[in-house]
Amino acid sequence: MPVQHGTLTPARWSEFTPDQRILMIANEMHRCAQLFAPEDRARLRSGYERVLRLTDLTVSCRPRPALLRELLRWRDVVAALYVAEAPAPTAHRAAFEVLLRFTPVAAVQIPHVLGPAAR
Repeated sequence: MPVQHGTLTPARWSEFTPDQRILMIANEMHRCAQLFAPEDRARLRSGYERVLRLTDLTVSCRPRPALLRELLRWRDVVAALYVAEAPAPTAHRAAFEVLLRFTPVAAVQIPHVLGPAAR
C-alpha cells in the first residue's frame, strides 16, 4: 500500500502557511483519535507515521525558532505514542491539544474537535 503523503516534497509543503501546516498535522491527529480499538492498532500506527512525516516536513521548512523548538519537543511525544505498546487516548488528546495551541488559527479549532471543556 502506498504511503499517504509519500510524494509530498518539502518544496510543495513550504507553499502552505504555517497555520495550514499545523492544521494538516492536526487533521491526521484527529483521524488517529478514532483508532484506539484493538483491531485498529495498525491503522493507528500508520496515522502516527503520517503525523511524524508531516511534522518532519514542517521542521524542514525552518519555522520561526520558538515554533521549531516546540515542534521538535512535540514530535518526541508523538514518537512515544507511536512506539507505545498500547494506545494512550489521554496522552493522545493532550498532544493533540498542544499541537492546536501552536498557532492562533489552529487554536480556534480546539472547542470544535476537543469540546468546549478543552478551552
